[in-house]
Amino acid sequence: MKTFVEVDHVDRVFDIPNGGKYIALKNIELKIRQGEFISLLGHSGCGKSTLLNIIAGLDKATVGGVTLEGREVKEPGPDRMVVFQNYSLLPWLTVRENIALAVDEVFKDKPKGERRSIVEEHIDMVGLRHAAKKRPSELSGGMKQRVAIARALAIRPKLLLLDEPFGALDALTRGSLQEQLMKICNQHNVTCVMVTHDVDEALFLSDRIVMLTNGPEAHIGQILEVPIPRPRQRLEVVNHPSYYRLRNEMIYFLNQQKLLKKRKAAQIPASTLTVSGTLEKIHLEIGFMPLTDAAPLIVAKEKGFFANYGLETVILNRADNWTEIATGVAAGKLDAAQMLAGMPLALTLGAGGKTPIPVVNALNLSRNSNAITLSKKLYSEGVRTPEKLKATINAYPDRILTLGIAHPTAMQNLILRYWLAAGGIDPDRDISLAVIPPTQMVKQLKAGIIDGYCAGEPWNYLAVCENAGFVAATALEIWPGQPKKVLGVREDWAQKHPKTYVALVKALLEACKYCDDLRNREEIVELICRPQYLDIDPACVRPGFIAPYDRGDGMPPQNLTTYHQFYLHQTNCPNRTELLWMVTQMARWGLVPFPKNWVEVIERVCRTDVFGAAARDLGLLDIEQDDPIHLFDGKVFNPSQPIEYLQSLEIKRQIRIEEVFI
Repeated sequence: MKTFVEVDHVDRVFDIPNGGKYIALKNIELKIRQGEFISLLGHSGCGKSTLLNIIAGLDKATVGGVTLEGREVKEPGPDRMVVFQNYSLLPWLTVRENIALAVDEVFKDKPKGERRSIVEEHIDMVGLRHAAKKRPSELSGGMKQRVAIARALAIRPKLLLLDEPFGALDALTRGSLQEQLMKICNQHNVTCVMVTHDVDEALFLSDRIVMLTNGPEAHIGQILEVPIPRPRQRLEVVNHPSYYRLRNEMIYFLNQQKLLKKRKAAQIPASTLTVSGTLEKIHLEIGFMPLTDAAPLIVAKEKGFFANYGLETVILNRADNWTEIATGVAAGKLDAAQMLAGMPLALTLGAGGKTPIPVVNALNLSRNSNAITLSKKLYSEGVRTPEKLKATINAYPDRILTLGIAHPTAMQNLILRYWLAAGGIDPDRDISLAVIPPTQMVKQLKAGIIDGYCAGEPWNYLAVCENAGFVAATALEIWPGQPKKVLGVREDWAQKHPKTYVALVKALLEACKYCDDLRNREEIVELICRPQYLDIDPACVRPGFIAPYDRGDGMPPQNLTTYHQFYLHQTNCPNRTELLWMVTQMARWGLVPFPKNWVEVIERVCRTDVFGAAARDLGLLDIEQDDPIHLFDGKVFNPSQPIEYLQSLEIKRQIRIEEVFI
């Protein structure tokens, strides 16, 4: 159905007396269909009323905007009517006159008789015929609110906006008015957006419930679809099979936000930080793996970006495998590290039965540049796709194929498993997966120890160079724009060194930008191939980075302009939807239970506040990438229904859902 109202990446920032900024709303994106009833739910201070006022045109977004039927909302107008909790009736006018005041103003060109008919129709609509001549002082609270609703509906707005309209009423009156409002909205196909604190009210009236996280930087934490058919009767709603599940989800969300608020109260808000003044720490040790996408770390050191932001000494420690990286950060031997995209989540969740260690990510360092490489033997057998690989497995039941992965929680493992499962291959039963350091993969492929692997560059192209394998699929074909490497730091380190953390992110943001300027790529190849970094022939790094990429499949080399992505297309801001997809895949294969408190876990790992502070200080965009997750098989990932998505996947392990205590 066509979008009726669109809230397009709205931020609302307020100036505060000390000269700072308070970010009330951050990156709010919402599409509303005509005739839909939306409720905004969240704790006090989460920006619900602020968002409603922006939609109404009573307030202006600092970033982004709102459109109604394709036209930008710039100011209040009769196509949007707001019903407030305090009624806003003129005390010297009767019920009839209060309604007529609005009708006469909006429909001044209509004949007087027609305007009178509209007024009388709406008096009857809200059941106030007996009180039409009474003034507000003679009315009960519920009757006053009915007048406000009648007045709003009488001008026939395209959008009805309700700011806790029943909050001050007693339970009996509130229930009666809710039923009356729902009946009117159903009969007249009215589109509504309502602010509420009441979970039962939201469930009774809504088609969708939009739950906002705590401020500052409040954003949409979860959207619940209410699958209860209309018209609705209160008893039928309460008895609906989904009612208590949805109600429990809302209460759980609100309780988790309350706990998060207490925890964050002890932290220094990143939005108040700059790198002015003394950094807490100026000598850092940062871990990295010898991969092409270590370029931002190497460039930041070699081109002086670290030093520019007060980080006087930065030692880059080259690791032999990802376990060494994880152990170094967990044990505090490393201040920070280049990490696999899923590693902060895995460490925070205690994947593999390990003790949870909260690790946070405020910066994506790179995207794409993963690939699935298979042996020349499989190529000679006609394997090009997962379906062809499945046929080969079936044709040779006594042969067990082994594929290499860099780490169980690596994006390479997750996308390799996804690719295999899409072709009907169970990655735990139909083949064998082996954890192998990326630097050893080509050697083991040549020796016939493994039949392929999923890795980052340059290890895929190196297999082509040495005629050991061919590239069956790149990241651009499996999931273009997939996160690859991130900057991981321990949560307690981030809390102890907040200014240093922002300075580190700023330096690496500058380096990422430098890396995605193609004019710098020749210089970067020379830097990263030095002995202390990748220690490799630059000829093996250039394809896909500067030069066309030969996949070793007999086809002409390809120009993969976005294969190595460091800065463009909003690469750098950590993305909650992507993190949630990674959690679903880890749970799919039994690496972790799916966390019941997934909103809390992702909020804790994903430090968009730190990224935002750094980006804004550099004059850069500080919003998350908003592209939906598009994988090659066409399956849709709905971030508001991760468990339903998990259950829809055909090949998976038994899904465990548990609350994670960190």
